[in-house]
Parts: sequence; C-alpha cells; structure tokens
Amino acid sequence: MTAAYLKKAAPSVNVTLIESANIRTVGVGEATFSTIKLFFDFLGLEEQDWMPSCNATYKLAIKFRNWRPDGAHFYHPFQRYEMVDGYNMGEWWLKLKQHEVPFDQACFSIPAMCENKLSPRFLDGRVFDEKVQDYFAGSRRTKNSFLAEHKVQYPYAYQFDASLLAEYLKGYATRRGVRQIVDEVDEVKLAEDGSIDHLVTHGHGTLRGDLFVDCTGFRGLLINQALNEPFVSFRDSLLCDRAIALQIPKDVETHGIEPYTTATAMSAGWAWNIPLYGRIGTGYVYCSQFLSEEEAEREFRSYLGPDSFGLRANHIKIRTGRCRNSWVKNCVAIGLSSGFVEPLESTGIFFIQHGIEELISHLPGSTIDEEMVRSYNRVVADAIDGVRDFLTVHYYASQRMDTEFWRAVKQVPLSDDLRERLDIWKHRLPNAKNINPNYHGFESYSYSVMLMGLGYLPERSLPALDHMDDTNALLAFRAMREKTDRLMATLPTQYEYLTQVRSEMFVAA
Repeated sequence: MTAAYLKKAAPSVNVTLIESANIRTVGVGEATFSTIKLFFDFLGLEEQDWMPSCNATYKLAIKFRNWRPDGAHFYHPFQRYEMVDGYNMGEWWLKLKQHEVPFDQACFSIPAMCENKLSPRFLDGRVFDEKVQDYFAGSRRTKNSFLAEHKVQYPYAYQFDASLLAEYLKGYATRRGVRQIVDEVDEVKLAEDGSIDHLVTHGHGTLRGDLFVDCTGFRGLLINQALNEPFVSFRDSLLCDRAIALQIPKDVETHGIEPYTTATAMSAGWAWNIPLYGRIGTGYVYCSQFLSEEEAEREFRSYLGPDSFGLRANHIKIRTGRCRNSWVKNCVAIGLSSGFVEPLESTGIFFIQHGIEELISHLPGSTIDEEMVRSYNRVVADAIDGVRDFLTVHYYASQRMDTEFWRAVKQVPLSDDLRERLDIWKHRLPNAKNINPNYHGFESYSYSVMLMGLGYLPERSLPALDHMDDTNALLAFRAMREKTDRLMATLPTQYEYLTQVRSEMFVAA
C-alpha cells in the first residue's frame, strides 16, 4: 500500500521496496471501513479492476453478537442518522420507538440489507444510497481527498484476501517504477546524528536512502530495534493480546455472502467472521490472562463446530499500543510498526491509509523539517489514541459480567476525558461536540450506535423533544421503513452482484 501510494503521489521519487522471502505478512487484515474507497480512488482503481482478483466482498456494517447479556445482536452500519427538525433519529427513537422496534432497524436501512445478504449495488452498478451515487460513478468522484478532510459517508467498505491484495498492489507499484528487492536485511547502520545511514542486506549489499519507511509489522525493525523509539503500550486499557486465525472454505453459491463482518463475544474476548468470495476468514481475539492458547483454541473450535475440522490454526501475539513517535529522524513507521489497537472495528488498514496520507502531506523536501515531523507524530498519535478510547467504550459499556474477562474490562483505567464523556452519554447521546475532537475515523453516530446497541442508554430521552411536535419524526420513521422495503424488493444479493462482476471481468480478459 505504501509503495503504490508514494509512487502515485510523487512519481519522480525513487521508491525501493525491500521484502523478505522468508517473512510472511500477517495476512488477517481482511476487513476495512468505508474511507478505504479514497485509497483506491487515488490509485485510479475501479472495483471491477481489483475486487475479483482479491476475492473481495462488500461490507455494509459490523454485526455485534452476544455483547449483551440477553444475547441480542445489533449492527454498526456505515450510515449516518437522518435528521428531523434539527435532531437525529437516534434521539427521536429514544422518545418514540424505544419499546417498539430495535433502534438499528428503526433508524437505518442497512441492518435489513445485511439480514437478507443484499448487495449495496444494483445489477446496473448504481449504489443503493442515491445521495452518494455521483461519488462512485459521476463527476464528483474524489481523486485526491484526505481522510481527515472527507465529509461524505460512503455506505460500504470492503472485505478482501489481504495476501492477494498485497500481490495486486505489488504489480500496480512495480509497473509504475517501484523497485522491488527480495532480500534479508542483516544490519541497520546509523549515522553520527542517530539517523539511518544505510541498510546492509544479505544479497544486495549496502542500500541507501533519504527516507526509510518501516513496514516490518510488530517487529519494528527500524523504528524500535534500530532507533530505539519507545513503544507506548495500551495493555492496561485493551486487555486482548492474542489471536487465533483460521480460513474456512465456503460454498458461496449455496450459502450466499453476508455483506458484513461479525464480532461475536466469547468468554475472554470476541471472534471475527469475515466472508470473502469463496472462504471465511475467522479468528478469536482473546486475553491470555484468562485463557491459555490451548484453552482458547478449544473454545474457538467448539464455537466453529465441524467447519474447523482439519484446519490449521495460526496463533498470533498482538502488540497493542503505538510508538511514542512514528516518525523519528529519517524513519517513518507505517502500519503495525507504528501502532495497533486490536482488530475490533477493522482499524488496522485504516491506520496504514492514514499514516500514508499524512506522510504525503508532511513529505520533506531536501531536508527534514522538525516542525513537520512533530505535526505528523501528533496527528498519527491522536488518531490511534482516539480509536483506543472508542474500543475501550465497547468493552466498558457492555452489560456482560458473566466471566472474569468481562468483569475485568469494566475495571480498566479511563482517561479523565473519556470518563467525563461517558457520564455525559448517560444523559444524552453522543454528538459532534462531546466526542473526541481529534480525527480518528469515527463520527458521533458510531459512538451513539455502539452505546445503544450495548445497552448503555441515556436515562431518558432529550428533554427538548418533549416540547416539540412528533409528527415529522413519525413520518421519518415510516419513510425509512418504506425505503427499506423498496430496497428489499429491488436489490440483488451480494452473491448475485459479485458473480456478475466476476463473469464480466473474466469475459473481458
């Protein structure tokens, strides 16, 4: 991702990618959220160009299962609330519909689309949300928009085979002049000022550069090992530190393709389920304080049932936290070497995209500007810290208390800011003024959806609504229901749409 983006953004810059043949990518970062479209738009890639090659599917939401004591599920959709007389439909739901219908079904169309495995696109390619259709196919399509400046809510993200996407982007990058070297880095040599002078490789000898980008994952070969930049752990607030991953073959013609990622609460964490075209990526994120690897794998295989028989499990140690500074001297850490929170809410690839974009906007000239370095480090740290707090809310606000893990997550230390916000959210829903103001990818509706889904509701509806006429709000709920019914009747399933796209691509080829 980094090499492809850098070469497209700065064609005259010489970009060399050094890659080990013996170190595989983690290969489980398969789900994203909707702003990933900006990345593909910037590269000039259409969905039909890359999705079939990467067994990609659409993701409309995350389905949260068993995060409540009653076992009820809810969706976190890529869909903002509609506004009625100055207030969002979540606020009106608390007053008018709380005891009639679940909030996600009342306020959004996407949950019903997910339940019916529908595609976000009609067979003619139109997007179901007419408000953004032009951003996908028309003159308003964004070619150079940065994440923090982006104001449009795209209605879906993607799920894909991460290894296949890496291969696809390698071809994209090398065709545009990125030099790829397959070799082992034996040593990192520093200059007198502490910056990286050159790398010593096993087969290609000395390799020099002006700027080094560390994409070595949790190892942090350059940023942590060579430059000794401290790592700020989030272990005290995000307890999960291990994962087990499996890949399960799936007959999509028979079973269809779910257009969402599922997060299912388990005894010491949660399990992900990411449906691709032809297989399921699944895993269990858990806390090793409460389960051993053997116990976690046993619980996970019991949860999966016969689908897991004979499949090899990949055990992964998770480093949650971030570098104190992701840019040090002439080295910039991107992705897992910069920071990671855990797979919940699919932010791993978002952090990569955000880090790359900010690198481009802070790209140095002939010399590195320390003010720009400080600015880069601030915005990257703010984004990672903001996501940490958002994920902490998932666990803290859940009403589950049935295992040691679910009791422990209620005792994690909270920042003063987050504790104050949680107190506010007991009296009114999150809004743009009372969530973390630093850019971290999530809007106020996401906080609102998660808190209501988890059962962390305000003690009463907004008092101001008691003095307003309910008519327009009731009409808005009816209009949402009618719109949802029309989509149910007219949209194809995700399997039908993606199969059509794949058949058209292979015919064209």
